[in-house]
Amino acid sequence: MGLLSLFKKVAIWEGVSNVLLFFVAMPLKYLADMPLMVTYVGWAHGLLFVVYIAMFFVLWSKLKWPFWKASLIGGASLIPFATFWVEKKYL
Repeated sequence: MGLLSLFKKVAIWEGVSNVLLFFVAMPLKYLADMPLMVTYVGWAHGLLFVVYIAMFFVLWSKLKWPFWKASLIGGASLIPFATFWVEKKYL
């Protein structure tokens, strides 16, 4: 499996964890007084975020993406659903 292929999979899982954190775990914490979900989902999301960013920098250097493309791909990790769009359109 190539590095870009692995990065695509990490992008999808990072996006899933981001959506779960913002739209499932956080509402459960604040609306249903169930903070444990944020602990587990937040931990998984944090790990996937770090892996995503580390792989992003490796691929940016290796593939020599232009700054605009690198900004979109790197910034997508901060916005819910954005990694799905970036993975389909730019990876």
